[in-house]
Parts: sequence; structure tokens; C-alpha cells
Amino acid sequence: MSAAEATGREVRQDVAEVLVRYASGIDRRDWALLRTCFTDDCETDYGTIGAWHGAEAIADWMQKAHARCGTTMHRVSNPDITRDGDRVTARSYCDAIVLMAGDQAGTRAVGIFDDELVPAGQGWKIARRRYTLVLAEHYSEGRFGGLSSGSGHEPLNSGHARQQEGRADFEEVQ
Repeated sequence: MSAAEATGREVRQDVAEVLVRYASGIDRRDWALLRTCFTDDCETDYGTIGAWHGAEAIADWMQKAHARCGTTMHRVSNPDITRDGDRVTARSYCDAIVLMAGDQAGTRAVGIFDDELVPAGQGWKIARRRYTLVLAEHYSEGRFGGLSSGSGHEPLNSGHARQQEGRADFEEVQ
């Protein structure tokens, strides 16, 4: 069955898979996988970050932007997917942690993806994307542990696990 013939549930699943493939492509540094998310003539607008035309251009920029990074975690969630004929719109949230080499400093960026997808063989591809940045938090060297930005909130992982008598306990790090 082609993407154009898919049911609503199948379309939602296929589009959700494109969004996960996007995040996985970046985090795994698998630029060929990332390219599969976009049409050859896609239009992407990431606001003040930049705008690109074509799957090659967005993948090339992502590769350059992440070349000096350490660990990254792009999480795409809450996809709101609507089909209108041969086009699909999807609004989703992106919460990205991008650490620099050494994983001691970095940025957390939270925003909204507004995508238009078109059928592409057995699945869907992003033809247009607009990214709206909602929150950016920057962490300097040594300030990144547990996403504590000095906001007064205690990070969830402020302790470290140790094995004691066959079970994990948490000991506060002073």
C-alpha cells in the first residue's frame, strides 16, 4: 500500500516514525538517515538558526553544526497529525540537549516543529518545516550536571547510584 492509500492510523504512525528518524539521525550522526526525512526540494526555516532548501542542505548543515559536539539527545514528542488529501501537517515538540565535546557544557533548546509532509513511496517526507524556538538554556563548563541551570531547582540525578546488598541506593553527592 502506498502512503497516499494509507488509513489515518497508518499515516499517524508513519509520520511519527519520520520524526523519530529525524532525531535518531542527528543523535547517531547518521546523515544518510537524516536525509531520508526530507524531500529533495524541502524548505526548512529554523528561525534565527537559519533556513535551508533541500535535504542535502539541511543534512550538510546539521553535520557541520554537530561536528564539534559530544552527546546529543533530540526528543520529538506530542505529534498532532492531520491529513488533508495527499498532504499531512504535523505539529510536534522538540526538546534537544546538545553537549559540546567532553559533555561538560552545552545547550538545551525546546521548540515547536510545524511540518508539512508529502507521500514518498511507502512513507512520508517533510516538504516544509518551521521551527519555533521556545526556550534556550546554555550551560557553561561544569554547570551541566542534571540540567541544573541555577534556577533553584534540584536536578533529578543529584545523587549517584551504588550497589549495596544487591540493590541500588542513591547517595547524595556533596
